[in-house]
Amino acid sequence: MNDLIPYYRVSTRKQERSGLGLEGQKAAVASFAGSNGVRVLAEYTEVETGKRADRPELAKAIAQAKRCRATLVVAKLDRLARNVAFTSALMDSGVDFVACDNPHANRLTIHILAAVAEDEARRISERTKDALAAAKRRGVMLGAARPECRNLTDKARRKGTKTAATVVKQQADEAYADLREFFAALRPGFSYQQIADILNMRGERTRRGKPWTDVAVLRACRRLGIESPR
Repeated sequence: MNDLIPYYRVSTRKQERSGLGLEGQKAAVASFAGSNGVRVLAEYTEVETGKRADRPELAKAIAQAKRCRATLVVAKLDRLARNVAFTSALMDSGVDFVACDNPHANRLTIHILAAVAEDEARRISERTKDALAAAKRRGVMLGAARPECRNLTDKARRKGTKTAATVVKQQADEAYADLREFFAALRPGFSYQQIADILNMRGERTRRGKPWTDVAVLRACRRLGIESPR
C-alpha cells in the first residue's frame, strides 16, 4: 500500500477543540497504518456543518495524495460515502482510497455509490426533458429558438474561451492548495532550492508527478500569490 493521507471530519468547531470524534478517527488511522506498515504523510481535518457544501480540506488532501501517489484514508466509510460532495470530489480526483473500518471499500465502492446518484440524476433529466417537450407543444419558445439566443456574438465566444482558461488555471491552483501555508512560512528565510530539497525529502511531488526543483517552487509560489509575477 502507498503512503497515507488521512482525511478527518468533525461537525463543529467545538467538537474539533474537544477532540470528540476526532481522537477516535485518528486512533483508527494510526492503528491501520501500523498494521499495514505504511507511513502517514500529512493529515487534514474538515470542520463541516450541514449548511456547508464545499470541502477545502478535502481538496487539499486530494491534491497532496495525487502529487505524492499516496492513498487517501478515512476512519469510517458510512458518513463520508453518503456525502455527495465527498463522492464527487473523490471520483473526479482518481486517487486511491481506503476506509479503516472497511478496507475493501475502495474507489469501486464509491463508484457504485456515484452510479446510484447518476441514475437519479438521469431520471431527473428525463423528467425535465418531458416537461420541456410539453411546454414546446404548448407553443412556448425555448433555448436557441428565442430571438435573443439565435446568434453567438464574438464577445460571447471570447467570454467562453476566457472561461475555459479560468477553469484550467483553477485546476492548477487547486493542485498546490495544501502547500500555500508551507511556502508562505518558509519563503522568507529559505531559497527556492532549499524548499525544493525539503519537499523532495518529504516525498512530495509536483502536480505532474516529478521531483521538485527551484524553478517549480518559484512557479508554485507565483501561482499561489506568495511571489509577485515579473
